[in-house]
Parts: sequence; structure tokens; C-alpha cells
Amino acid sequence: MFKNKNILVLGLARSGYEVSKLLKNKTNSKIDLFASSDQDKEQLKELKQIGINIIVKDKIEEYLGDDYMKNIDLIIKNPGIIIKHPCLLYANKNNIPVINEIEVAYHFFPKNVKIIGITGSNGKTTTASLVYEMLKTKKVHLGGNIGIPLSRMLDDIKENDYLVIEISDRQLLNLKDFKTNISILTNLSETHLDFHGSYKNYKEAKMRIFNHHTKDNIAILNKDDSEIIKLTKNILSSKLYFSSKTKTDIYIKDNIIYYKDEFIINIKDIKIKGSHNYENIMAAILVAKEFNISNEIIKEVLINFKGVEHRIEYINNILDREFYNDSKATNIESTITALKSFDKPVILILGGLDRNHSFDSLKDYLNKIKIIVCYGETKNRIKNFCNTYNKECIVVTNLSEATKISFKLSEKKDIILLSPACASWDQYKSFEDRGIEFKNIVNNLGGNSE
Repeated sequence: MFKNKNILVLGLARSGYEVSKLLKNKTNSKIDLFASSDQDKEQLKELKQIGINIIVKDKIEEYLGDDYMKNIDLIIKNPGIIIKHPCLLYANKNNIPVINEIEVAYHFFPKNVKIIGITGSNGKTTTASLVYEMLKTKKVHLGGNIGIPLSRMLDDIKENDYLVIEISDRQLLNLKDFKTNISILTNLSETHLDFHGSYKNYKEAKMRIFNHHTKDNIAILNKDDSEIIKLTKNILSSKLYFSSKTKTDIYIKDNIIYYKDEFIINIKDIKIKGSHNYENIMAAILVAKEFNISNEIIKEVLINFKGVEHRIEYINNILDREFYNDSKATNIESTITALKSFDKPVILILGGLDRNHSFDSLKDYLNKIKIIVCYGETKNRIKNFCNTYNKECIVVTNLSEATKISFKLSEKKDIILLSPACASWDQYKSFEDRGIEFKNIVNNLGGNSE
């Protein structure tokens, strides 16, 4: 598939960097990398030194021209590149295959690797991390959208190993042959519509997690999500369900998680809290049980697992105010999930890239919020939303100001929560960078912190 080709890697970032090196080392194809001028200069220099042709333009949205594109056999697309990029439009019109880094790495996997793929609007990272922790008695690897490109992991993956992959909707779009042994769909909500164009397109992308499944493969599904139940009605996978409300393969009753009516754990003994986390936990347990992991190991993981960085992550207690970093909340549903986790007054920091998404679904949770502090491209729309529902709102320019004013306005026992409901790209390269800055700002506030 990759031999004697003219291959265009469209976009750098982590996946473009790693897949370019993989293709150079494993094939005799000509590799071109197209990147914008603001990308990592050291990485571009390294790739050029190993023989990759670097094409740098001021903006990645620029077109390379028909004369160039007619010689391209295959495009490796970075997930962040828009669907309507002119190079991709040309490729679609002229039947040039477009795949991504995960698809490339898949073709280099050794035999009999057991693949667990995890997607959903929310909970992907937590679920993937839990599955990984529960399978640690085996030779298991964790990668994908969680931050580790599979191309970088190939040297460590051996025959019969286990591979846990978090897969985003954007990554699912450009998978062709990739197939999992077990696929988890945690939940669905209207998000990333600016990228996909419609909720219908977004859902179709998510359904690709079940590509090429037969009855020998397993789909783990949220029984409480009616959209998922409807969408997966006709998939060929063998289905397993988790539920917080009804009795099914794994369920919660009287604050106890049961698997096939077998006691697993009381939720009071679980470190991470919130109904969304209990759903993630149940999905992970279903995977563990498929691979004969003992209840003792499962319980040990759940008693000690503290959660995922940037996802309702406890930072510090300063003068009896608790700070939480939920920078990974790039949509309204994630922010609502965070708010549901607290029973104390919340000062909520919102804002970021303006995708023109509505904040109206937040209205039913305003009673949990003491004050909203907003910043970034969306700050004026957030302010208008708050005015509509008579919720106090402070508008500032950046995250540093937002954090400091939140602290100043807070009282003892308050929760100060960064859960932006927006992407980070107006002021940061990633939600990770945003979360790291927030933690640094909080830890430099002073006072009697614990």
C-alpha cells in the first residue's frame, strides 16, 4: 500500500511528524510534508535531514496547485485539517485516497494484536485510561488521541499484545481498513459541528468505530443513550451494554456496580466521582471481564485511579477554595458533566475559540453556578447568554485575569472551575497548554494552600 508512492503528509503536529518518520523508515516512497510556517522548526529540520521534502506555506489552508497534486498517489491527513481543504477537495474529485496516521500504523501492526478502540463525545480519555490500568497484568499499550501517535509506538508493540486506542471523530473519518476487536461508544452529543457541518455527519463519523465488525467482535454501548441505541441497531457486532438506570450486562443498583448480577464495587469506594465517571468505569469493566481480569484487580484500579489530567482535575485548595482544571471540556456537554460533579457553589470560567455554538443548554444548570467569568473569542456571546438569564457574568481578556478575578470574588467552600465549553485555539495551541497555564496561575496565587 505504501511502496513506490508519492505521498503527501498534510499537516505536521504530533501525528504528521511521527507518520512521516515511519513512512521514511519503512517504505521507499517519496514523502512530502506540507506544513504552515508557524510549525515546530526543529521537527521540520529533523525530517528534512532524513530525506523528507518539506513544503512550508504561511497558511496550511493554501493550495499546492493541480500540477503538483496530479502526481500524488496518497494523502496522510492530520486530524486537525479541515474537510474542505483544497488539497482534499482535489483528492476526492480525482480519487486520491486520504487516510490518517492511525490507518498507516495499523498496516504495520504485528499479528494478533488485540485492539480496543474507544470513542464518544465525552469520557474517551478516562475510559481508555481505565481500560489500560485494568489490563496491566498483560502486555498492554495506550495511544491514539490520548496524545501518543501509534506510529511512535510500533517498535514496542509485539505479537499478541493488547492495544488501547482513544479515537476522535476526526480520526475516524479517514480510517479505511482499521478494525478493532472491541469498540466502545461512550455517549453522543451535538459537538464539533463546525468541523463536520452537521450532527448527522458527526454521528456517521462516530459509527466508523464499528467498521468491518462481525459477530466475533464486541461493541460496548451506553444503554441510557437513546441515540446510540438507535444508531447501532443494525451493526453486526456482539453487543454489551452498561447503564446507570436499568439492569443490563453491567449496571448500578443501590450505589453498587454489578456485572452480570455479580457484586463488583460500592461507588463510595471509587476515587473519581460523578455519574459520567461511573458510566466510563462500567464500560472499562466490560472490557476487563472479556479478558478475564479478576475483580480484585478491577477494584484495586478503581480505588486508586485519580482521574485524567485536564478532566475535572483537582489542583489545589487555597484559603478554603477548591480549584479544578477541566480544560478538556471543549463543548457544553462536557461543562454540564463537570457541573453535575459538584454540590458546592461554583465560580465557572468559560471561553475560548468561537465555533458559533449555542450556550443555551447551560441554562438548566445555572442554579449550580454562583458567577460566570468569561474570556476569549466567545466572551461577548457568553455575556449575552448570561444577560438573557440574569446570571452574573464578568468579562475579561485572558485566562490569567479570569482566574484572579474568580479567586477575588470567591468565598470559603466555593469551587473555582475552569470548564471552558470552547476549544482553546484562539489563545493556545491545545487544551493541554491551556490547562497547564491554569494550574500554574492557580499555584502562584499564594495564600495558605494545602
